[in-house]
Amino acid sequence: MASTLVPAADTATAADPRPRSAVSTGTGLAGMAGLLAWVAIARHYGMDGPYAALVSLVACGLPMLAWSVLVDKVHRNPSTGIDWANPRPWRATLDVSITKLAGLWATWVGIALLYATGRFYWDGGFAFAMWCFGYAAPVLFVLSIPYVLWIDRHLVAPRDGCWAFGAWLMHLDEPIEREAIFDHLRAWAVKAFFLAFMLGIVPGGFREFVAADTATVLHDPVALAQWLITFMFLVDVAFATCGYILALRPIDTHIRSANPYAAGWAAALICYPPFVLMGDGGPLDYHPGGAEWTHWFAGHPVILAAIGAALVALTFVYAWATVAFGLRFSNLTNRGIITNGPYAWSRHPAYLSKNLFWWLVSWPMLVTTGNWLDAFRNTAILGLVSGVYYWRARTEERHLLADPDYRAYYDWMGRHGVVPRFFKWLRG
Repeated sequence: MASTLVPAADTATAADPRPRSAVSTGTGLAGMAGLLAWVAIARHYGMDGPYAALVSLVACGLPMLAWSVLVDKVHRNPSTGIDWANPRPWRATLDVSITKLAGLWATWVGIALLYATGRFYWDGGFAFAMWCFGYAAPVLFVLSIPYVLWIDRHLVAPRDGCWAFGAWLMHLDEPIEREAIFDHLRAWAVKAFFLAFMLGIVPGGFREFVAADTATVLHDPVALAQWLITFMFLVDVAFATCGYILALRPIDTHIRSANPYAAGWAAALICYPPFVLMGDGGPLDYHPGGAEWTHWFAGHPVILAAIGAALVALTFVYAWATVAFGLRFSNLTNRGIITNGPYAWSRHPAYLSKNLFWWLVSWPMLVTTGNWLDAFRNTAILGLVSGVYYWRARTEERHLLADPDYRAYYDWMGRHGVVPRFFKWLRG
C-alpha cells in the first residue's frame, strides 16, 4: 500500500498557518494587468509624455479599486469603522461634518503653505507634482463637502482626528483628544511629503521605459537588464503613488496610525529629498572614486549577464513587495498588515532587496582612483546606508507591534519565515 510523505515544513505551516493578509493577491494582479495593458498601448503609439504617465496611474489604480470592492468587498470590513446598514439622517451629523471640514481645509491650507515655502518643491520633478496639485486642489475642495457629509452618516465614530482638529481650531466647548489631533496631522504629513515625491518621479521612469528602442535593448544583455530594472521601478512608483492617492476609509485603505516615534521619521526622511543624505556630495554618498558593475566587468559578457540577471531579480522582489500592498502602500503608517507575496519570506523584503541591489551595482570596495582609503570609505559608508535601512525596519516594527495583527505576523515569521530563520541561524 503506497503512502504519501508530507515534508515536515509543510506539516508545520499547515498546523500553524500564516496570518491572513490585509490585501489579496488578486488586488495586485489586477493592478499589474491594467498597468501592463497601458504600457503596451503607450509603447505601441509612442506616448511617453507626462499625461500618458498619469494615465498609467489610472490604469493601475482602477482595476485594484474594482477588485477590492467587487471581489474582496473590502468596504464591508469591520476595520473601516463604517456601518452601511444604519445611516443617520444627515442633519444628525451636520455639526460634526462642518467641524470636520474646517479641520480638513485647515490641514490642506497648512500643506499648501509648506509647499509654497519650500523652494525645492518648484524645481525638477517636484514642479510637476505641484502642477498636478494645482489642478486637483479646487476639485478636491468641492468634492470634500458631499464626501464628508455622506461618510459621517455611516461612520460608527465620526468624531475622529480631523474632527478633533477642527473642534480645536473653532474653540468648541467639547472634550477634545489631543492625541487624535496629532494622529491626524502625522497622517497628512506622510501624505503631503511622500505623494509630492512620488508624483514627481512618475513621468521620468515612464518615459525612459516606453521610449526605449527595443532593437537595441534585445541585442545587449546589459541594456536589457537596465531596461527591465527601469520597468520594475516604474511598477514600484505606479503602485506606491496609487497607494498614497487612494487612502480612503470606505475602501479600508485609510491610515490607521502614523508612526509616532521621532526616530522612525528621522530614519525615513533622510532617505528622500530634500533631506536625503545618500545623494551626490551628501554625508552618506558612497560613490566618490567609484564606478558601477558595467565598468568593472566590461569585456566579460558572461559575468555581466549574470550580474544583470541578479539585479533584475532583486528589483523584481523590490517591485513585488510594493505590488503586494495593492492600494495600501505608504511609508511610516499602518494601513493593514501584509503577509503574502515576498512578505511570506521576509518582514522587510523591499529593504533587503534594495540594499543587496546597491552592493551589487556599486562594488564599493573597487575604486578608479587606486586609493585604498577611497575603497575603505565607500565600503564603510555603504555599510552605514544599509545600517540606516536596518534602523528604519526596527523603528517601523516598534510602531507596528502595537497592532495585534502585526504581532501575530511577526511571531509567525520568527517560526517559519525563510529570511528571519536564516539570520537566526547565522547568529547561532
